[in-house]
Amino acid sequence: MPLVRFLLRPAIIPAWVAALLALLLVFFPASALEASIRGLSIWWEVLFPALFPFFVISELLLGFGIVHFFGTLLDPLMRPLFRFPGSGSFVFAMGYASGYPVGARLTAQLWEQRLITRAEGERLVAITTTSDPIFLIGAVSVGFFHNAALAPLLAAAHYGGAFIIGLLMRFHDRKAPDSPKAVSAYAGGAKRSILRQAITAMHRARLMDGRTLGTLLQDAVQAALRLMIVVGGLVVFFSVIMELLTNVGIIEALSGLLRFVMGAIGMPDTLANAVISGIFEVTLGAKGAGASTGSGLVHQAAIAAFILSWGGLSVHAQVVSLLSRTDLRYRPFFIARLSHAILAIFLVYLLWNMLGPVS
Repeated sequence: MPLVRFLLRPAIIPAWVAALLALLLVFFPASALEASIRGLSIWWEVLFPALFPFFVISELLLGFGIVHFFGTLLDPLMRPLFRFPGSGSFVFAMGYASGYPVGARLTAQLWEQRLITRAEGERLVAITTTSDPIFLIGAVSVGFFHNAALAPLLAAAHYGGAFIIGLLMRFHDRKAPDSPKAVSAYAGGAKRSILRQAITAMHRARLMDGRTLGTLLQDAVQAALRLMIVVGGLVVFFSVIMELLTNVGIIEALSGLLRFVMGAIGMPDTLANAVISGIFEVTLGAKGAGASTGSGLVHQAAIAAFILSWGGLSVHAQVVSLLSRTDLRYRPFFIARLSHAILAIFLVYLLWNMLGPVS
């Protein structure tokens, strides 16, 4: 019994999981290779060209002091709404424009520069980990559903849900202190305009950075490449995991259980496979939701909104990797993603008569 208790300790379980995956690789090498190539193709053809420019530009903007500019300018707006400093507005804009996991990367950078506290960072990364509009409109609405009229509904449910989560997250860790820079950014210079203070903050940040344009550009490209390698590795890894779990029947077993649950709550059980795929990887899940044509468009849209807002464990792993050098915790992020996903479903049903496509 002591040996059994030792082998089942939480610290030992990851080792057993890793050993099981290694064993599955031995039994299904061809499937694992095909899944790896598939994941690598997604990374090279979709993620690399979509994310790499944003990573480079964000590094440059940080070096130029643009974050400090927006931090000072928008601090009076961001703090009452979301309880993080104005520098979070930069992450807000870049995260929503470029999609996951850019928000996590920029949040980690702000934490490293001591512009945000742990609580503020956890709030910020929870609400800026969203799909980018190009993926939501082009890939999901047009590519998977073949219905561009669905885009306004999905956008309202996804981004509207993120905004609501942001308002709720302001109550997260309520006793945590505000970041000093956010408080002092405009309080010390009340006689000067907020715009002038923002420009001064940007200038000081640029002087403190001190790197030449050539050095800054080189560092930005190198940092972006390192990050893209991590993202690519995680995409390939989860692609292989999905394939191995499918080969041994675990995915089908999970789908069967979910079909029973969905049938009990009145949702079409034909969407169970899409949900299971989306729990692991957002692209596969959204594609599965669009392909389940006999389930009813409103239910398909609700599941697609759920998957987009959840993000998939692949994105979760990317976020955890990006935050590994900070003291930001995964649990608040997980709760926010799950809450966002459930809220997105309700928003789709609530807004269907107003924004849903006309039959």
